[in-house]
Amino acid sequence: MTEDRASAFLALHHGDGFVLPNAWDPGSARILAQLGFAAIATTSAGIAWSLGIPDGGALDLDTMLAHTAAIAAAVDLPVSADLEAGYGDTPEQVGRTVALARGAGVVGANLEDAAGGALFGIDEAADRIAAARDAAPRGAFVLNARTDAYFVPGVHDPFAETVARAQRFVQAGADCVFVPGVNDEGTIGRLAAEIPVPLNIVAGLAAHVVPVPQLFALGVRRVSLGGSLARAALTALERAGRELLDTGTLGFLDGALPYAEVQRRFAG
Repeated sequence: MTEDRASAFLALHHGDGFVLPNAWDPGSARILAQLGFAAIATTSAGIAWSLGIPDGGALDLDTMLAHTAAIAAAVDLPVSADLEAGYGDTPEQVGRTVALARGAGVVGANLEDAAGGALFGIDEAADRIAAARDAAPRGAFVLNARTDAYFVPGVHDPFAETVARAQRFVQAGADCVFVPGVNDEGTIGRLAAEIPVPLNIVAGLAAHVVPVPQLFALGVRRVSLGGSLARAALTALERAGRELLDTGTLGFLDGALPYAEVQRRFAG
């Protein structure tokens, strides 16, 4: 079953493009699966927020793996894990994290090349990807190497740095490359042309939003949402609470799913 899901997930990266929504708990994962998405990713931000703590390394590995396992068990779909920077200071520790994630039932993962607001050196970052690949054989696990060259300060030429890192990560075993922080159509198209594996772009992080069909036309093959769906859910909750406090009305229930329908979604 896991091998079938891994193969199906990898195949999605070599089609015309797909959207990979990010769930933060089993309930959100099941709703997304019922809508018809072909695969689901976790979101470290959404999981952290659901526990009342900020994103950015506040969660320990055991907690993240427990939530990841619960999400993977909730759906009959490929699930990819947000493993942040690998929860380890050494390549060996990163490899252990990936092995544990496989044991939690996921068939893919993101690994970042930065921590504490700074990029790892390119050699060290590539070694961490290679260790992850050793822990999860090609074809059995989709390894998505994330580079934060557009996120961290002080990078002189983020395009050149991104391409150089992407090429090294592919040599180390990455199946695809994830580049957050870029939302300029011209740059996205150039990245898709220069990076020799499927390109993952995150939608919804910036004020300028490139529509998904346009991203596909530019050559992007995987569009994820990061914490955007979780942000939308938390925003809806805040607006509902604000309405109750300010006016005592329940207009926020307009269009809400009836109780019986929510029960039906989670039955069985």
